Amino acid sequence: MPDGNEPELDTYQPADERLTPPESFVDQANVADPAVYDEFTDPDAWARAADMLEWDEEYDTVLAGESEPLRWFDGGRLNAAYNCVDRHLDERKNQRALVWEGRLGERRTYTYLELYQEVNEFAAALRSLGVEEDDVVTIYMPMIPELPIAMLACARIGAPHSVVFAGFSADALATRMNAADSEYLVTCDGYYRRGDAVSLKNKADTACVTVDEDVTTVVVDRLDGFEYTLGEDEYEYGPLVEDHRRERVTPVARDATDDLFRIYTSGTTGEPKGVTHTTGGYLSYATWTSHAVLDIKPADTYWCSADIGWITGHSYIVYGPLALGTTTVMYEGAPDHPEKNRLWEIIERQAVDVFYTAPTAVRAFMKWGEEYPEQHDLSSLRLLGTVGEPINPRAWKWYYEHIGNGECPIVDTWWQTETGGILVSTLPAVKDMKPGAAGPPLPGVGATIIDGDGDEVAAGEGGYLVIDQPWPGMPQELCEGRDWVERVTEAAPPLDSFDWAYPTEDGALADDDGYITILGRVDDVINVSGHRFGTMEIESAIVGVEGVAEAAVVSGTDEVRSDSVYAYVSTTAECGDEDRLREAIIDAVTDEVGTVARPKAVVFTPDLPKTRSGKIMRRLLEDIANGEDLGDLSALRNPEVVGEIESAVDPD
Repeated sequence: MPDGNEPELDTYQPADERLTPPESFVDQANVADPAVYDEFTDPDAWARAADMLEWDEEYDTVLAGESEPLRWFDGGRLNAAYNCVDRHLDERKNQRALVWEGRLGERRTYTYLELYQEVNEFAAALRSLGVEEDDVVTIYMPMIPELPIAMLACARIGAPHSVVFAGFSADALATRMNAADSEYLVTCDGYYRRGDAVSLKNKADTACVTVDEDVTTVVVDRLDGFEYTLGEDEYEYGPLVEDHRRERVTPVARDATDDLFRIYTSGTTGEPKGVTHTTGGYLSYATWTSHAVLDIKPADTYWCSADIGWITGHSYIVYGPLALGTTTVMYEGAPDHPEKNRLWEIIERQAVDVFYTAPTAVRAFMKWGEEYPEQHDLSSLRLLGTVGEPINPRAWKWYYEHIGNGECPIVDTWWQTETGGILVSTLPAVKDMKPGAAGPPLPGVGATIIDGDGDEVAAGEGGYLVIDQPWPGMPQELCEGRDWVERVTEAAPPLDSFDWAYPTEDGALADDDGYITILGRVDDVINVSGHRFGTMEIESAIVGVEGVAEAAVVSGTDEVRSDSVYAYVSTTAECGDEDRLREAIIDAVTDEVGTVARPKAVVFTPDLPKTRSGKIMRRLLEDIANGEDLGDLSALRNPEVVGEIESAVDPD
């Protein structure tokens, strides 16, 4: 916990620029009345989210429990798979529910009727293997249609699922299975990575050796002819489902407070943190935010480019969009394979209306150049979104101009695995956009920024972001009390002044209009000569320089100062002379942040080391700057770049 005496976070101020959504967007938006903020005066207002679903038994109260434990929609019973599939059959059984674009150019489409049939058949198959209500089923697969089918099949029979990202190691899989007490695994033979086949079954087999329980495994055939061996209690997906063709499984009614799924953070710096999301509260919140923030309509073709292995894919590829009865797109491949126009080609072919991606991807698009989106007709787009980390104003404007043609509002959304859904963002038809600022808290969401002593800071001052009102998407662990928060939170200010609070571990500031700018994790800071800087502040100054596509800054040991700034920079194709660009970067940091933050070194690199979820591995860059042992690089999606960076830092 901060002691109140440590330096405050210096603040990054985004440009105070406002952009108004076009009238054509406002006229058709799901939520366009500014009074929506005034209507959320107490928790009962969240009934509008719950009432977007169909309930087997109506809930008694919206929020029960005056302190802890809290219970959202207590007394209500429902089934998530029914709400995402069955209830749409009368109106849109022949409408596309799921569109899949494979890594090698394959395509599959499932109508709502076809998805209903697939989910029922696999639900019946799981039951035949002994899966019962409340058994946790682990799903370890790449972005193939069987992944959401398995999730919905589990939800149908009341078995919580635990999706593990396919890029994780065997040890990471085993750790998550043991943490969830999971005896069932759905995986596949392998997947393609830039055209090369990678065995997933081998990793799954290795993991199961160290799982505490005997594991029953289902294996999907993805690689078409890839040979693998089935052991005891292992079954092929295809023949297993064929044995249950045309079987129908009655959806199991679940209490609103029952588990829908468990999900674990990546655990790159320690043991993974488990989060449990509930059936009623989570599904209501994912549905309402998909409707209000992402403006999703049943007639839309909607694409979130995240991996379902992360919470973004759960909420905004599967549960939220399907609960609204829209067409959701899944893509298995990389954005630059086989060509750098791959995403724009898909948007044009599928006539995508809403596109939701990460700032990391936007910066890559900007680096590659506008010539790639210019090759395609992107006029179908109505709304753009970003998720995963803060987006700097320059990347925001590039996205707005070159992908949205200056006509699509952008929702810059902030939320976490723990929150289940978006908490901070503009409502695109209600609030103006400010490039670089996420926006105000959503209606019904309370957010306060406080200093290390727990006192609220003034507008424009940086501090710790605290959510101070319960919301339906909160995890079961947080509903049960603060003990969980204290166990999993590494750094948080005192919260004694709040009746109820969730410390997010993110730094932020709010302007006079209440727009929140996220400064990054409170541990993503650099201490230089007694000054404490958020990495985003310095990185935004660097990325604002013409010719820079992406940047990451870390602390490096210096002979004079205890720490110095090392900047790792990826450039655009038109970056020009590197020496001139290096001077421009140093000048920009000096002008916008201060002389004390002047980088000791600016290292140019073709790419930054990233996890398979797209997050920059700053700790790895810090190890390079300080000459430390780099250890295991298996979590990286581009380990080949590490050697180039090391050579650039120390050419000898």
